[in-house]
This record gives sequence, structure tokens and C-alpha cells, in this order.
Amino acid sequence: MYRPIATIAAGLALLIAGPALAQANPEEAGVRKALEHYLAGHATGDPKAFRQSFHDEARLQWIREGQYATRSDDEYVAGASGKPPADEAQRKRSIESIDITGTAASAKIVLDYPTVVFTDYMHLLKTQDGWKIVNKTFHAQPKAKQ
Repeated sequence: MYRPIATIAAGLALLIAGPALAQANPEEAGVRKALEHYLAGHATGDPKAFRQSFHDEARLQWIREGQYATRSDDEYVAGASGKPPADEAQRKRSIESIDITGTAASAKIVLDYPTVVFTDYMHLLKTQDGWKIVNKTFHAQPKAKQ
């Protein structure tokens, strides 16, 4: 009696999960690679890692003290120290989501640092050189002092 029920349950699970599994985007690995270069840049301070992630004409935009701020990828990469942050062991980074349509993608990244949590929204395009971040907007949420 349990065997037919288990068989039916397994069949229903495949019917429900099958389409979702089949829809995994083959471009996700390329998008993830660009994002992982970005994360490696944060972890190591290596400007080359950042360079591998950003398009040459990428822009970064955010609100600082209520005012719109922007900088080029060159300005951003110039701030890379070339060495890991002193508190690297306390820093956590994760790719929260990736959404891809054709040659365009969006991703959400969370950088959880000891004193602040950054939420980065990346927009990427598939170029002749692969997937590249063309725009980064972010929010910095300071943590409460303990």
C-alpha cells in the first residue's frame, strides 16, 4: 500500500521540480564568474580581480548622506590596496540572487563586514570578453555599535 503512494509522490515531485530544473540558465556560470572575481577583489585587495569583473566603462552609484554619488570603475579599482583587509576573517560575502535574460543580467550581493553591511546590485552584460559588470548601485547599512 505504501509503495504506490511513494511512487505517486515521487512522480508528482518530478513533475513539479522538473521544469524548474530544466530552466537553469546556461549563462549563469559566466555571470557567477564575473561576480566571483569581484568578491575575490574584496577578499584579496587585488586590483586585477576587480578589473576582471568590471567593464571598462562601468559606473558605480550610491547615495551618501542624502546626496547622489558616482564614480568610474577606474576610480573604484584605484582604491584597491593590493592586500587583504586586516579584518578579513570577520568578513562574509555572498551572492544572493542572479537573474538573466539573454545578454543582460542582474545580481544581488551582500558584503557583511564587522561595522557595516553593503548590499550591492550589479547589472551585467555579456560582451565579447564575457560577462562584465557595467553598473553597480549599493546601499551601506552601518551596524549598531556594541
